[in-house]
Amino acid sequence: MSLLIWACGSAPINTSNTENEEPVVIANDRLAYEIIIIDPGFSAFLNGIAQPEGFYSQSYLEARNRVWVITWNQRAQNPSRYKNSIYENIIDYQPNIDYGYEVNYKLFNYFLFAQRKYSMSLGGGFRTNRIN
Repeated sequence: MSLLIWACGSAPINTSNTENEEPVVIANDRLAYEIIIIDPGFSAFLNGIAQPEGFYSQSYLEARNRVWVITWNQRAQNPSRYKNSIYENIIDYQPNIDYGYEVNYKLFNYFLFAQRKYSMSLGGGFRTNRIN
């Protein structure tokens, strides 16, 4: 199973040095799970703004991701109400599957990044500009 998240548009995050940015791959080979994020600025966010790996527990990341995936998928299924240029794809994230720390960490940080970049909230008690 694989998923591609592609987003574009203007953003408050500085993307001037991201023109040649490589996509970020979120993968768990054991589960044959892969997400490719092609969103300018995400690599810079992940490497320069996001908390380092190990800062959050896996259970914390999973709890946030479960909430945010539900909201994301609801919006992706309603393109007439939400920008389909942001919510282009459904994210197949099953709460009963252990995707591992890296997948949860990168997915969590993508949600933080997207909330900042697109000035939106995916709910769950997090503010739009929160970075951790």
